[in-house]
Amino acid sequence: MEENMCKRSLPFVMLVGITLLVAGPTDVNAQLGETTSFLAHVSNQYRVIPNVTYHIASNQENKLDLYVPRGATGPTPVLMYIHGGGWVGGTKESSVLRILPYLEMGWAVANVEYRLGAVARAPAAVEDGLCALRWVIRNSGQYNLDTSRIVTTGNSAGGHLALTTGMIPASAGLDRECPGNEELSVAAIINWYGITEVGDLLDGPNTKSYAVEWMGSLENRFEIAERVSPMTYVRAGLPPTLTIHGDADPTVPYQHAVMLHEKLDELGIPNELHTVPGGRHGGFNQEQTLAIFETIRRFLSQHGLGAGLTTAQ
Repeated sequence: MEENMCKRSLPFVMLVGITLLVAGPTDVNAQLGETTSFLAHVSNQYRVIPNVTYHIASNQENKLDLYVPRGATGPTPVLMYIHGGGWVGGTKESSVLRILPYLEMGWAVANVEYRLGAVARAPAAVEDGLCALRWVIRNSGQYNLDTSRIVTTGNSAGGHLALTTGMIPASAGLDRECPGNEELSVAAIINWYGITEVGDLLDGPNTKSYAVEWMGSLENRFEIAERVSPMTYVRAGLPPTLTIHGDADPTVPYQHAVMLHEKLDELGIPNELHTVPGGRHGGFNQEQTLAIFETIRRFLSQHGLGAGLTTAQ
């Protein structure tokens, strides 16, 4: 067996990905040569299967892009990334840079899209996250994926969906339209400044237009909000959860992270809150972002999820 090939490239791969995440337009142009080299590296190390339909709903084919390490000798851990955009915007394509550090770690990655608010109101996006997870589990044999090491992650609304995908039990009935009957479970959740109490954003001082738009004018919108809120499903036995949140976030209140962290602590569920002092809604600087990914690597390792790609000589 040889050393993890992706791990050897940490200084190059991680720094290029993070530099592009936090850089301005001029800096990005300066990085063009390195970016081209990085994309060649990804192409050499990964097989990319784009636009796989995992579920059809509301007359829309919901798709994901799958990145599978080449040359793996055993089942590969899987990261499910779900993009942000307030449930009403965003695309999987616009979020590609956010998965680069996980490719560096040697993981398979499923980059997931879902129904936005203009296509279907809540709880559609939550249902789609569960259907994407079931697709990964159902097709794990074909792509050599390790279903015992699935991690969900996302930013903002995607952080919320990473939480609901990893937390919602079958008894909630939100996976009934998903093809198959495989049991849904994940090994860990990485939540980047996600919403944890949706109803808090529909009324009062924390009202947010994106949440109101996602719910629409339904009379039972507060009931639906509770049904799609991660806080509703906090209970014993949940997977380890890491939350990353800036304490000056104007878009998703930092208190959402604190509330989740305290409740998980109360129930003895392994979890960690990585606070970015003065951090707003993403847009963290390079030093902060590097520190976050070091925390992620440590967190995954602590919970037996640190190893990624292993290849044959």
